[in-house]
Amino acid sequence: PDLGRRFAERKRCADLECSMLMCRGKAMRDFKGPDCRFVNFKKGEAVYVYYKLIGESTELWAGSVGSDFGYFPKDLLEINHNYSNEELELPTDVSLTCF
Repeated sequence: PDLGRRFAERKRCADLECSMLMCRGKAMRDFKGPDCRFVNFKKGEAVYVYYKLIGESTELWAGSVGSDFGYFPKDLLEINHNYSNEELELPTDVSLTCF
C-alpha cells in the first residue's frame, strides 16, 4: 500500500498519545540515519523508546537520544529497562518531517 510519508500504518505505544516511555536501551554501535527523520547515536549511548512501528517497517522504532528524536533500527538497541508492559496498537500519523 502507498503509505505516503509514513513508514508504517500501525505502531505500538504505552499510551494513547505515545508520550510515555516504553523502554530504554543502550546503543550497540554507532548509527547515522539517512535523513533528519532519524536520530543519530554513538555506541554506548542511552536510547529511549516511545513507539515501535509495526507492519511494513517492523525494523524501525522511534525514540530519543538527549534532546534529539527520530527513528532508528531496533536491532541496534540492547534493552536494559522496560517502563511499561502494556502496548496499545494505534494508527500512525504522518512520519516525522525534515525542515
